[in-house]
Amino acid sequence: MEEFFEAVKYIQGRYERKPQFGIILGTGLGKLVDDIDIHCTIDYKDIPHFPVSTVESHSGKLIFGKISNKNIVVMQGRFHYYEGYSAKQITFPVRVMKLLGIEKLFISNACGGVNPAHEVGDLMIINDHINLHPDNPLRGPNLDEFGPRFPDMSEPYDKKMISQALEIAEKNNIKIHTGVYASVTGPNLETPAEYKFIRILGGDVVGMSTIPENLVARHMSIPVFAISVITDLGVDGRIEKVTLEDVLAAASKAEPYMTTIFKELIAVQD
Repeated sequence: MEEFFEAVKYIQGRYERKPQFGIILGTGLGKLVDDIDIHCTIDYKDIPHFPVSTVESHSGKLIFGKISNKNIVVMQGRFHYYEGYSAKQITFPVRVMKLLGIEKLFISNACGGVNPAHEVGDLMIINDHINLHPDNPLRGPNLDEFGPRFPDMSEPYDKKMISQALEIAEKNNIKIHTGVYASVTGPNLETPAEYKFIRILGGDVVGMSTIPENLVARHMSIPVFAISVITDLGVDGRIEKVTLEDVLAAASKAEPYMTTIFKELIAVQD
């Protein structure tokens, strides 16, 4: 708890206003920042005990400001298990955002589609997940100040916000799916057999993030909305070699639609 409070104290020394919503931006999805009325930007490296983004497409900045006239804090760049961080380190910023005052958390990610109905560039709202990580951020002594030892996960992603987002997508003629997100450690992409395995398990997409942050948010009773941009396909007969440049290009194509959903969804929150 001392480390969390030290991080919060430093941040509040730079920016005093309480954010209502937290946003975590995934690979290639950092341009939402262009729509923010930015009040303050803090580099992760300057915040006590904060991890530092090592992935080249993640900026590594905590941004405070307004979007849709709501006070927000945005993580422009996240952390991953494959970078060498523990699950607790990955989710450290989510605990800090809670102490700063956020009431809801919005998450985006880039992922591979394993559902044959998906195409590269499609969006998928996450309505459930399958955790395939070997570590859990809630393992170890429970932080009673934040939540219970055995948090309920019957509604990992907020049903009301999902319904609102679907209405927004329909109004704006945005093609969108809902489905199950499976998360693996990475950093390698999956083999054809692993894609098939994930589909058999019930996954619609597969990525390398989001679930650790979700688990910690739900431990603290923070409602979560999450959306995936499908940047490549793990479907029999449609699997191709993928580079980071391919992922970033696909994410960039879909990003304006994701931004529209985030902005309008935040606007209708209480």
